[in-house]
Amino acid sequence: MELNLKRPIVFFDLETTGVNVTNDRIVEITLLRIETNNKECEITYLVNPTIPIPQFATDIHGITNEDVKDKPTFKEIAKNVVSVFEGADMAGFNSNKFDIPLLAEEFLRAEVDFDMRKRQFVDVQVIFHKMEQRNLTAAYKFYCKKDLINAHTSKADTYATYEVLKAQLDHYPDIPKTISELSIFSSQNKTADLAGHIIFNAQNIEVFNFGKYKGMTVEDVFVKDKGYYSWILNSQFPLYTKKVLTEIKLRMNK
Repeated sequence: MELNLKRPIVFFDLETTGVNVTNDRIVEITLLRIETNNKECEITYLVNPTIPIPQFATDIHGITNEDVKDKPTFKEIAKNVVSVFEGADMAGFNSNKFDIPLLAEEFLRAEVDFDMRKRQFVDVQVIFHKMEQRNLTAAYKFYCKKDLINAHTSKADTYATYEVLKAQLDHYPDIPKTISELSIFSSQNKTADLAGHIIFNAQNIEVFNFGKYKGMTVEDVFVKDKGYYSWILNSQFPLYTKKVLTEIKLRMNK
């Protein structure tokens, strides 16, 4: 089944130096843009992460420090990446918890304005886990009846994710068909900061999703604990989380 698109959607996958959204960096990114007529356009970048790639990461995706030493940094390609996402929604595999938050961090470090709030996100892994509880290789085998060759390369994983979503639409007649509905269906929570530290409650108000103030609204915490905002700013939280909290703080001061 082809996707029911009201606007373009970009499937993407990141290979990185590790799995820490705050500290790790992109070493490869593939972007597969699907237009409303289902025309496809793909681009892959190898990226110099500006920090060493640990051996455990190389063991997974096969990208070495030698491979990327002469490649552009993310800052050098950031505007090109933004142009691919122009006017489009976003989709990936485990993207809501990892790829999108890490990409947001890279854009902020590159000082490139990219408003994630204008996008709808479809996480194919969430759909898969709700239905089958497995990984991308198993999802590809189950839905597409093929072995995933070159798993853990951004290009192979990006195309596999695209194919799996289309196969899921064929396999499950009861799941939503539009991107807007799939975005809701493939979300565990409606996050305010992408990383899931700040989520929206049933009243669409930002609340903390961790620590001693979990479940309390951000504004109530900032009134109750004057130093909590400063503590977060000086701790190892994602830049995008800090950005969202700063926006709330400024909103309170108006």
